[in-house]
Amino acid sequence: MEESPPHATDDEMQSIWREQHAQDAPPGFVPPMGPGEVAAVESILGYEFGDKALVEEALTHGSFYYPYRPGVTYERLEYLGDAVLTCVVSREVFVTYGQLQPGPLTRLRAANVDKEKLARVAVVHGLHRFLRHKAPNLDGQITDFIEELSMYPIHSNGLLDPPKVLCDIVESLIGAIYRDSNFNQEIVWQVFQKLADPLISLETLGKHPVSELFEFCQKTRRGVKIVKDEWDKNLTVEVLIDGELVGRATYAQKKEIAQNRAAKAALDKLKETLGQSQTEPVSGEISEPLNKLDLAGS
Repeated sequence: MEESPPHATDDEMQSIWREQHAQDAPPGFVPPMGPGEVAAVESILGYEFGDKALVEEALTHGSFYYPYRPGVTYERLEYLGDAVLTCVVSREVFVTYGQLQPGPLTRLRAANVDKEKLARVAVVHGLHRFLRHKAPNLDGQITDFIEELSMYPIHSNGLLDPPKVLCDIVESLIGAIYRDSNFNQEIVWQVFQKLADPLISLETLGKHPVSELFEFCQKTRRGVKIVKDEWDKNLTVEVLIDGELVGRATYAQKKEIAQNRAAKAALDKLKETLGQSQTEPVSGEISEPLNKLDLAGS
């Protein structure tokens, strides 16, 4: 067996451990997570697993097996984690805001378990470093997301496009804890509360830019039209206010993100024109998205 070099780092030790396990392995062999990696994940979570294999399962993407037949991935644990997070966060906001109506409660819950919030949890705690995958562009997408986070300290409300896999591994790790703890929701909540701190509160809950734009224009008696039918050609969405171009955004990956950014640009321009502040205080009466939206080319 190969000896470890003196003063080897933890990453070097893990690399040597994997190489040793891969020696003389049959075709299609997939190296397991090293014990040091498992321990590092447990340290981040603040939870020690009885079944260590659940950690590996929770962090294994389907692409990791390429070019061989896929084996066990995080998908089942992700399903379980998604369900239990919805339950425990619903309970938390229900208890915390005893007089709040179901609409605002739903928005609070969603903001604390949506794709962006959970993706933030993954990168803030470095959980993405343990993701086992071979997806060719994923690392670059994660890096881009991390660089953009600084612009939105709490939540972008639809302006960022986090890689879904980041959300997935938080849900799968929560699912793994739920399974390993014999389905103990209190343990799940203790772990998630620490990871997700600070939770989005009624005071820090933002508005979706499209909803806010239409609400603002309704109050100020302006007509709004969001034009998306050219996105397939030029990746651009435009916002017209009373027939005049006020906001535009280009984003190649998703039409929805381009639409949200265009709405935010238009909203900022309108508020600047009227000399208003960029943000408005959030009250307990949180309006739902308007139904009468003029979204051309949707």
